[in-house]
Amino acid sequence: MALLAGMVLLAIVGFMVIGVRGSWDFALQFRGGKLAVMLVVAYCVALSSVLFQTITHNRILTPTVMGFDSLFMLIQAIAMYAFYGAGGLSPTLTFIANVLIMTGCACLLFRWVSARDARSIHLLLLVGIVCSMLFRSLASFVIRLIDPNEFLVLQDRLFANFNTIDIALLPIAIAVIAAASTLFWRMRRDYDVMALGRDAAINLGVNYTRTLTLTLVGISILVSASTALVGPIAFFGLLVSNMAYQTIRTHQHTHIVLAAVLYAVLFLVGGQIVLEHLLSLNATISVIVEFLGGLLFLFLVLRRGAR
Repeated sequence: MALLAGMVLLAIVGFMVIGVRGSWDFALQFRGGKLAVMLVVAYCVALSSVLFQTITHNRILTPTVMGFDSLFMLIQAIAMYAFYGAGGLSPTLTFIANVLIMTGCACLLFRWVSARDARSIHLLLLVGIVCSMLFRSLASFVIRLIDPNEFLVLQDRLFANFNTIDIALLPIAIAVIAAASTLFWRMRRDYDVMALGRDAAINLGVNYTRTLTLTLVGISILVSASTALVGPIAFFGLLVSNMAYQTIRTHQHTHIVLAAVLYAVLFLVGGQIVLEHLLSLNATISVIVEFLGGLLFLFLVLRRGAR
């Protein structure tokens, strides 16, 4: 853990000082804003992925299976079609609308969950996958109605991008994330017990229904905030959570989440350094993360199938 933290600190320092020319005040302020966004996104993705895998008892699944990326695509397409010609919506209003709509849809979906039924979480996942396909199909239909010039703007929004970020959205995002994090912190010991299984958790005194529902709502808030901030990153949570499982040999979720967050920060900050100073921004960090995460997903699926 100490080595990982040292690597993260080194990456952060390198990101802030490498290649600085001209005014240090401007460079540090500009890069500091980007760094803050990357830290927030890394925290949201890592925490939500680890907790989602805990309550589903499956280390391959991530919150994206619930269709957040497809819903985000649909919201952006509708907003572009309905409001772009009239001057567009303000970034703050767009961010708040994205978070509220995605969280609201997730809460409506969670009403289908009956924690008294052991199969309820599987029903939730199945409905989430179906909704994801529905949202993606509707988004494709709306995109066909959009003007080609507006489509170029929309296409840029549908991929995670840390180079064009509105720093003014950070205070709102941090406030929303802090509320969800407070909820998770109070239930941190319950997750160690829930990892043993539903029956074991109930027998050991955990209010399984309440913990499951609050966790799902909190996860939806984290994923909604990070997605609305920079865009969807499908396999990022899968990548950092499984790296944390492999290197941190403990079942305590405080340690696992911390390791996953450190890995997420290392990937984002280190990847941004490579993109800016070696590849001259000829690619985006989301493409690299999706590629590595996709390979890991295939490896995990094939290894599980071989068993």
